[in-house]
Amino acid sequence: MRYLRSAAMAAASLVLLLAVDGAGAGAAETVAVAVPRIRTTVLPDRAGPPAARDNYRGAAFDACTAPPLETLRAWRGASPYGALGIYTSGSQRACAQPQLTAGWVRQARAMGWRFLPVHVGLQAPCRELGSKPLRIDPARAVQQGRQEAAEAVRGLRAVGLGGGSPVFLDIEAYPPHDPVCGQAVVDFALGWTQGLHGAGFRSGFYSSLDSGIADLAAAARAGSSPLPDTLWYARWNDHADTAGEGPLSPDLWTNHQRVHQHHGNVEETYGGATLVIDRNEVDAPLAS
Repeated sequence: MRYLRSAAMAAASLVLLLAVDGAGAGAAETVAVAVPRIRTTVLPDRAGPPAARDNYRGAAFDACTAPPLETLRAWRGASPYGALGIYTSGSQRACAQPQLTAGWVRQARAMGWRFLPVHVGLQAPCRELGSKPLRIDPARAVQQGRQEAAEAVRGLRAVGLGGGSPVFLDIEAYPPHDPVCGQAVVDFALGWTQGLHGAGFRSGFYSSLDSGIADLAAAARAGSSPLPDTLWYARWNDHADTAGEGPLSPDLWTNHQRVHQHHGNVEETYGGATLVIDRNEVDAPLAS
């Protein structure tokens, strides 16, 4: 799929058929009119993002359920991973989290693990119903984003993660090129970011490169703000890098602001302990 690289080019094309008068009346002429796919939205962000802490570059994994400490101990010495995604909050998390407590975080951190906290809440309004049926209301998207940020902050504090930590909003893949749907996701992410900054936390955003990331990239080119501080993009191409591609061009989120999920649902065993994970490459600040 080919992506357009400027604000003007990122607009969708609306084709109108206009009647032509005079000779040959009744014939039709096709006229392309550029219509913005994502409008510019600017919210007040007096606090801005807190200073980045605990920058990390390297391999990370995420698993649906936070693993037992014994598994983390086995993996720490034998696996290539130094960080892991943990689902700290959200009404639509897919798995229970019996291990995920402040004590678990403290002991895992003492082993040397770093964390990418994830919040799974409302999803894109055009996404097919399934295991995550709760949807963003386009008319209330900014407000709902702020509400989800407040919930995410409570989740971070409950497991002992402090101010300045990022938390990633998990927006699963949805049909691309839907202006109403894409705008709702963008407005939700702006409210989410505004709420997190106001509470002293950094904002992250996870989605498919072809849907949520593409719409946020269009919002960036349109001048919307405040945008998430870090993008975690899913493109399962087995390239363990954060170079980006398609809509995530080299001029966007370039200052240690990217995580790439490059392979999913793979079983790996280290030190005799087995997990089903997604593989990621990170160049970003992690939780403190």
